[in-house]
Amino acid sequence: MNSVAYFEIQASNPGSLLTFYATIFGWRFIKEEFVPIEYYRIETMGINGGLLKRPAHTPPPGHGTNAFTCSIMVEDFDTSSELILINGGQVALPKFAIPGRCWQGYFIDPDNNVFGIFQPDENAK
Repeated sequence: MNSVAYFEIQASNPGSLLTFYATIFGWRFIKEEFVPIEYYRIETMGINGGLLKRPAHTPPPGHGTNAFTCSIMVEDFDTSSELILINGGQVALPKFAIPGRCWQGYFIDPDNNVFGIFQPDENAK
C-alpha cells in the first residue's frame, strides 16, 4: 500500500499517442467505454496506466510542466481522501467507481500538482 501503482498520460489528442508509445515501449492500449471521458487503459510489463484527454490546454514551453499523473493505491479511499483535505489538498475529480476494479479519485496538492488515489474493490459499481 501507499506506493505508486498506476500512471496516466494526458494528451490533447489521445489517439495520436497510441502508436508512439506502443512502438517505443511495446505498451498495449485498450479503449475503455465505461468512463465519461476518452480513456485508454495501458498495459505494460510493469505498472499499468491510462491515456486520457487533457482537460485543459497544454502549457506552452516555459510555462509549466506536462507530466504523467500517478495514482497511489491506498487501503481506504475515504480515510486517505480525508487526510488529503485536512492537509491542504483539494478535490480535482470526486470519487468514482471503475466497475469491478476500484474506487478512483483525483486531488490537487498544495502546490497545484494533480495526483490520483485508488482503492481496489472488485465490488465497485
